[in-house]
Amino acid sequence: MHPKTKEKTAVEIDFYESLLKRLPADVDALKLLAEAYTAFGRVRDGLDVDFKLRSLCPNDGYVHYNLACSLALCGQVDEALTTLKEAVKLGYADWKWMIKDPDLQIVRGDPRFAIEIKSLFAKKV
Repeated sequence: MHPKTKEKTAVEIDFYESLLKRLPADVDALKLLAEAYTAFGRVRDGLDVDFKLRSLCPNDGYVHYNLACSLALCGQVDEALTTLKEAVKLGYADWKWMIKDPDLQIVRGDPRFAIEIKSLFAKKV
């Protein structure tokens, strides 16, 4: 990460953490904080925020997709695959991004990925 980008991301993290002390259930701020944590390399912190988002937005496919990405970045392949399936069932439909998203690299290396994801998207068509 470029030093200026790293500095900007650190400022964003401070801002969102401060905001969330006053508004702990602000979904938009939580999404931005999770993204900033991940960009800064704090993937475990991003994962914690994504779990909180899932509890606040249990029917949001996009939230589940981001949680799956965080799980994958933390090496939790089984959980990531399960969460990806749930994201698709809840309406996440960008399979073109899913097959190239760098966050899911470890998951795409698992033979179950192609089989399960192809099956899920076939049911949607």
